[in-house]
Amino acid sequence: MADPEVRVGGNGPADEGDVEMQGDDEGAEVVEVGENNGGDAAADGGAAEEEKPAQRVTFIDYLKSPMIELLIGNGNAQTLLMAHKALLTKSPFFTQKLSASDSKRIELVDDDLDAMSCFLEYLYTGEYFPHKRPNGTLEADPSAPETDKTGDQLLKHAKVYTLAEKLEMPTLKSLSHSKIHLINSTAPAELAYARYVYSHTNRADLTIRKPVASFWGQRSHVLRHQTEGTFRDMCMDFPEFAFDVLSFVLDAEEKRASRKSGGAGGPEEDVGRSARKRARGV
Repeated sequence: MADPEVRVGGNGPADEGDVEMQGDDEGAEVVEVGENNGGDAAADGGAAEEEKPAQRVTFIDYLKSPMIELLIGNGNAQTLLMAHKALLTKSPFFTQKLSASDSKRIELVDDDLDAMSCFLEYLYTGEYFPHKRPNGTLEADPSAPETDKTGDQLLKHAKVYTLAEKLEMPTLKSLSHSKIHLINSTAPAELAYARYVYSHTNRADLTIRKPVASFWGQRSHVLRHQTEGTFRDMCMDFPEFAFDVLSFVLDAEEKRASRKSGGAGGPEEDVGRSARKRARGV
């Protein structure tokens, strides 16, 4: 093959005519120097652009975003909180609210102030007080007793759980649920917690309901005497609770009978063990 003729060219009229070939070699190739030689180079350039890493969003980028007013509660108990829009929109709930209106204020009359405060603390820091230690325990809260006798500590995290469900924040929901199981509590506190769970969660939410039924299914024969009749009231007010507890007891009895007879059968889960891992102050 003949050596190609190298011609330095631009885009002027002189370059628009026929190409003269050196000698008689019809197969000679002309290489234009300084030209973009075909679509391959353009494609390579496009590929190079695609390989550029996405720009990292820094924390200061969040802080530069507009402030949104959150009006929590109603009546004299209303409280106004402020948060940065870029952080709030991590929640699909707030993303929808803010995209549906140009208003810089969102009213949340039915939400709990303390739970919302925990949510905002989580948005800004990735945790909320009391924090979980690396060893799986909760840091001490100087304002709370060592044993929850009223249910206040249990309800704190339960309210964060239901708020996280509403705001579509699954990681916060999981975090709050894990903290519930680290609270040392009494039977009355557990019953107050059970009442909240069965009045504020969906029937299909087994994540939080099943451990409650498991706990009372294993201990109701003892703990109901420590609740001064409120266990009966709980069963009357929330038949689903009574049914779930009874189902647990019957499943456990069925499994024990199956083991004695040498059969397999029974529920797949070991119903004889509680899903509650925390210490009990009962």
